[in-house]
Amino acid sequence: MDGTMFFDSGTVLVRTVVVGTLAYLALVALLRLAGKRTLSKWNAFDLVVTVAFGSTLATALLSKDTSLAQGVVAFALLVGLQWVITRLSVRYGVFQRWVKAEPRLLSLRGQLRHDALRAERVSESEVRAAVRAHGSTALEDIEAVVLETDGTFSVIGQRGSSASAMSDVQGYCQ
Repeated sequence: MDGTMFFDSGTVLVRTVVVGTLAYLALVALLRLAGKRTLSKWNAFDLVVTVAFGSTLATALLSKDTSLAQGVVAFALLVGLQWVITRLSVRYGVFQRWVKAEPRLLSLRGQLRHDALRAERVSESEVRAAVRAHGSTALEDIEAVVLETDGTFSVIGQRGSSASAMSDVQGYCQ
């Protein structure tokens, strides 16, 4: 068995520590400059960017063929693209609809919306689990269950409560 599987050389380990530390610091600095929105989890696009950060960091850390400068430029590119895309999506509704999904109403006033469940590939048991996690025991006591743009469930209070948070939910009418 080849011993390099466990230990290649001290130089490689030192490179990993140095490049890893510097790449990590560069990524943190870029994310702080870009603002909180860069690592949000509002939609699938944000998830892709977050995964890309991790992949880029791993490549910068472990690939001898990738320099620290290349890793930092890749981080800056991802941060810049994320900033441009989110800026455009805030300013232009057409662009926002292209990048982001709408929240979807899965249950209203205790009644499951089976068409929405099928369209979003969500089971009744997942909706009921979200209601239980909210601290309720009866779906009928809940005003609404919404599948948010990031894939999480929101359970909206007791029936008859204010519905102002529901104004942007597809399929909700008071």
